[in-house]
Amino acid sequence: ETPPQNTPTLAVTSSSTSHHNQPIPISSYYPNRSSLDQAYERSLAETSRPPRVLLLSHPNNPLGICYPPEVVKECIDWCREKEVHLISDEIYAGSVYRAERGVDSDGQGATFVSAMALAANHDNHAISSSDAGLGLGPYIHLVYALSKDFALSGLRVRVAYTENPEILVPMQKLNDLCQISSQTQLLVERMLRASVLTADGDGDASPPKKFVDVYLKSNQANIRSRCDKLQQCLDEVDIPHLPADSGLFVWMDFREFLPTDPVIDDATGEETLESKERRERQLYLSLMKEFGLLFTPGMSMRNERAGFFRCVFTAASEEEFELGLERIRVFVEKERRG
Repeated sequence: ETPPQNTPTLAVTSSSTSHHNQPIPISSYYPNRSSLDQAYERSLAETSRPPRVLLLSHPNNPLGICYPPEVVKECIDWCREKEVHLISDEIYAGSVYRAERGVDSDGQGATFVSAMALAANHDNHAISSSDAGLGLGPYIHLVYALSKDFALSGLRVRVAYTENPEILVPMQKLNDLCQISSQTQLLVERMLRASVLTADGDGDASPPKKFVDVYLKSNQANIRSRCDKLQQCLDEVDIPHLPADSGLFVWMDFREFLPTDPVIDDATGEETLESKERRERQLYLSLMKEFGLLFTPGMSMRNERAGFFRCVFTAASEEEFELGLERIRVFVEKERRG
C-alpha cells in the first residue's frame, strides 16, 4: 500500500566504536535486525505511528562503501516482514571502482549487488523473468539518476522503479505534469545507445564498444586513482578511515583533533548533543579557515559521534588535489606537535 502523507520515515544511524588511531570497523556501520528494530521502536515511541520507509543509500553516501549482499538481504527481509517500504538509492552504482571485496572489507565477492537483484532472488524470480516484472512485491523500490555517475545533474534525469501499482500509477500521472523535455530525452537516448571506437595495445582499432561502458570504466579508474592517493596520505599520517570502494568520498576519523572540553550530562554520564556539535564545528572551522580544508562534518549527516568527516576527493583539479593532500599533512603535523 502507499504510505500516507506525513508518516514517519525510519532513520537508522550508525557510529564507530573504535578508539583514536584504530581502524574503523566497517561492520559497525551496517544496518541489521537489531538496529532496525531499535529504530522502529524509537520512531513508534516518538510519533505513535509505525515508520513506513527505510531509505537505503547503496553505495553509501557519505561512507563511500557498498553494503555486502547479506546486509541488503537482511534489510529486504526485515522490511517485508514489517511492511516497511525499502527505497534503495543506487545513484552511485556506476561509480563502484573496486569490483571485488577484499578481506579488509568483511569478505570476498562482488562489491556491489543491487537490491533489485537481491529482492528478485528472494522470490526465486529470474532477473529477466517476464512482463510480471522482477517479483519484488509491494515494498521494494529503486531510485537512480544521471547526476553522479555521469555528472549530468543539470539534465534533471532520474529513474524510479517499483512494482507497487498504488505507487506506480500516481507516479505515471505525475509524469504528465513534469516530463523531461523532448530534447533532453533525445540527448540521453543517444548517449545510452552511442558506440565508440577504441584501440588495443598495439594501436589497432578494436570493435566498437558502447560509450557508456567505456566512459564508466575510465571514470572508475580515475576515481580509484584519486582515492588511492588520498587513502595513502591518510595512512601515512595515521588517520583512521573506511577503505572506500565506491562513490566520490572517503569517511575519515578526526576525533583525535577535537577540542578537549566536552560537556558531560550528569544524568547520563555522556557528552551532551550540544557539546558534540560545538566541538565538531570548532574543528570544522579550524580545518577550513586555518588550513584551507573543506570537509563535511559527520553530525550534519546524522552520525552519532563527533569528529568524523567526509572528504569529497573528486571536486578539484589535480593541482588542487595535491595541495589538499599537503595541507592534510601540515594540519596533522601541527596539531600533534601542539
